[in-house]
Amino acid sequence: MCRHLGWLGRPRTLASLLLEPPSSLLVQSWAPRRQRYGTVNADGWGVGFYVSDRAQPARWRSARPLWGDASFASVAPVISSGCVLAAVRSATVGMPLEESAVAPFTDGHWLLSHNGRVDRAVLPPARDAESVVDSALLAALVFDRGPGALGETVVEVARRDPAARLNLLATDGTRLLATTWGDTLSVLSTPDGSAVASEPWDDDPGWIDVPDRYLIEVTPDGVSLTSLAPDGQESA
Repeated sequence: MCRHLGWLGRPRTLASLLLEPPSSLLVQSWAPRRQRYGTVNADGWGVGFYVSDRAQPARWRSARPLWGDASFASVAPVISSGCVLAAVRSATVGMPLEESAVAPFTDGHWLLSHNGRVDRAVLPPARDAESVVDSALLAALVFDRGPGALGETVVEVARRDPAARLNLLATDGTRLLATTWGDTLSVLSTPDGSAVASEPWDDDPGWIDVPDRYLIEVTPDGVSLTSLAPDGQESA
């Protein structure tokens, strides 16, 4: 449905994260290697990032494909951040194609992306949602409950909609939180920091695939995984 990534560590340019790797988010917008649902991600893209002299994250979103945004390509090499969250979108059938429907969503402090789908009927009304799409409504619910309860919220929503796919990625600029629930996710730890991504952006053997139904937390101290499956059992 979508592809997303997060970076936490030493500042890197947006180009080095989104555009330059051999299987970058740019490439994944037309040729993802591990996407289980959909074939291209051409219904918009977005990036959010934190800078040291600004408390709130900055965002750049578009309803156009990432490959068609020449303005971003021209400035991405000179914008750097130590915490980045980005996504390319493959819209669910029937959902609007608009900038406000593209991740990352924000509550003014956190950023959040959703890779998957959920029945909007199981989500409570949200006046603060940025769009009517399922991902925006889900983001509003997470922000309302508190991203620190991300795992519990995912389990609750999945109980209401067993067919939901709920790979979420969130950050407040100091840590990354992510869930695997129905789609792929990989983690890469390096001396410079850690990346969490729907799929590896290169063939570095350091990438580790995260099992389904897990909560991942990335901090400057490392990466931790917690099972979201009943009784601590991993999902196949």
